[in-house]
Amino acid sequence: MIRKRSFSWPRRIAALLLLTLLVVAGWVWWQVQHWQPPQDRFPVQGVLIGARDGAADFNGYKAVGASFVYLEASAGARARDGAFARNLPLARRSALRVGALHYYDPCIPAERQAANFVTIVPRDAGLLPPAIALTKLATACANPVSEAAVESELTTFLNQVEGHVGQPAVLKISPEFEEHYGIASRIERNLWLDRDWFEPGYAGRPWTIWTANSSFASEASDEPLRWLALRP
Repeated sequence: MIRKRSFSWPRRIAALLLLTLLVVAGWVWWQVQHWQPPQDRFPVQGVLIGARDGAADFNGYKAVGASFVYLEASAGARARDGAFARNLPLARRSALRVGALHYYDPCIPAERQAANFVTIVPRDAGLLPPAIALTKLATACANPVSEAAVESELTTFLNQVEGHVGQPAVLKISPEFEEHYGIASRIERNLWLDRDWFEPGYAGRPWTIWTANSSFASEASDEPLRWLALRP
């Protein structure tokens, strides 16, 4: 006669605890992916979109709470986002406020980068202030670039871009770039800072735009979105 092996109470309790932990972890992960800043504190929210996000659904973004959108437009001296020309008129038709973003490369002269941006981004008073993403450090350049040169070239770039669009730019500064150059205290522009789920404070002064969730999941997109909040 074969006796059935009993399942001891300690094992049952351990299995139940493990199942509970898995359920809780799944719930937390779902909440994290779908988290948006509270609308009562941050009534104006938006999204950053580029070709890497696939086909854009601007009406869908509005449905999940966006009232503005920034479109990736250009990078360095030659690179241009493949979806910008298509996304710009679509975003305008959706009645979302629209802005353009350039990824600044400290290894490339300012004039060449400004020429790239002004060629693709129209002179339009209805656009949001242009955003300049500062993430790459000059230490990655093949030819050394001094910190003083980084600030000087960036100032030249801003002057040319702002002369084209007719309004001051917003500086989208990564924590690494700010730690290395302290640019927020050297160039007086509105700031766009990044930190998932918690308000960022690494620039030493208040932000204007906040990347609040860099992997926001919603029915508006098959891909995670970069969700933004505007300071009231």
